Order: sequence, then C-alpha cells, then structure tokens
Amino acid sequence: MNDGDKTETSRNCFTCQSRGRTEWCVLTDDELALVDQGKISRQYLPGDVIFHEGDECHGVHCIESGLIGIRKMDAAGNEILLRLNHPGDTMGYRSFLAGNDHNNSAEALEPSVICLVGGGTVRSLLEKNPTLGLRFLKHAAKDLDDAEEKVLQSTTSPVRARFAHLLLVLKDRYGVTDEDGALDLELPLSRQDMAAMIGIRPESMSRTIRSFEEDDIAHFSGRRVHVARIEDLILELEHSTEL
Repeated sequence: MNDGDKTETSRNCFTCQSRGRTEWCVLTDDELALVDQGKISRQYLPGDVIFHEGDECHGVHCIESGLIGIRKMDAAGNEILLRLNHPGDTMGYRSFLAGNDHNNSAEALEPSVICLVGGGTVRSLLEKNPTLGLRFLKHAAKDLDDAEEKVLQSTTSPVRARFAHLLLVLKDRYGVTDEDGALDLELPLSRQDMAAMIGIRPESMSRTIRSFEEDDIAHFSGRRVHVARIEDLILELEHSTEL
C-alpha cells in the first residue's frame, strides 16, 4: 500500500455534494467558512493510505468522494478489513475526541477525495456550536450499535446468510437490477476482504462462493457477480431466522 505524498486539490465546503450527510451540516455559514479555511483536501488513488494505525491524529477526515476501507492489525500482523466508509462519512473523530492516536488505518479502495479538518479548527467549532459535538456523539453511538450487530451476526447467523446479507448491502451502491429481478454486481472488494467483513477465513469464502454457484444462486467471474433471482439472496436470510 502506497503512503507517499498525495495530490492536494482545491475544494469548497459550501458546494460540497456530501456536506449534507456529514456532521458539518449543523454549522452556520460563518462556522462553515472556518472549516473551509482550516482544511486540506487531497486526492488518493486505490491502495493509498490516508492514515496508519498508531499515527498521531491531527484532526477529522471527511470523505467527499470514493470508497475507503478501514483496517486493523490482528495478533498475527495481518490487516483485517473492518468496514467500508463512503462519501459523507467522517474518519478519525473518535481518536481525535479521545486524544488518542489512530486505532486503525484507512486505505483508499477507489479514487477518492478526502478533506482533513485540522484539530485546532475542530476544537474551535466544538466550542462555538455544541450541536456539532452532539452529532459526533450520535455517530459514535451508531458505530457502537453497528459493531454489536456485526458481532451478533457472526455468532448466530450461518455463513451463507452473512454472505447473502453482504451482497444485498453492496448491491445498493455497486449493483444494477433489471426488471426481471436479476442482479449484476461489480464487487469493490477482494474475496479476502469480503471474508474479513463477514468473519470467516478466505478458504471458507471460497467454499461459500462455490456453494452459491452449485445451488445456482449466484455466479462469479473475478469481481463480477450475476444473481438471476435476487429473491434467492433474501431467502438465505429468511432461512437463517428459522433455524
């Protein structure tokens, strides 16, 4: 993964298409002008690292465009994909608010534009606008709920149901469904990353994909997936709740 110098680019917070989905949407025009002045915007290519686990946290990162993978090192020294972040998501806010170094790493999986709002600017805005702090608190609560739900799924749901759920989640951003209910999906993740996201080993991922193909639920060609009947994925989830 490349973590060399990134290309800085000029971005205006007032015209940002993702701002309405960020914590910054509660700011006044004067406060937003402070963000605009106190940020650095950079372009990242796939494989570029935005920050490493253990790096000093200098502020809050906001994704304007692209796809970011959040990874963490396991006991064996392997980086495991924890989750995906999309335009409008903020990164590093928990480490910043806690005064800690980054507790995970962030890698661009697609060409991306990310803005770093410096720590001094964030602290000034939190003092001026308490609603901003509440938005970050709500974000932290949602992250905790999502993490608990993921643990629950990994301990109670069959592997096939977890994989079907992942494909259904990815279809909203990366899939095309025709009028007959068939789905064509271009996966943004490697098989190893998909395995990490549903809590299984890569060899188990290969077996699960093979079982989907043998049961004519989905067919895989590289990162392309064709699902003839999207209802079959939904049935996998429904069957798991009956067990």
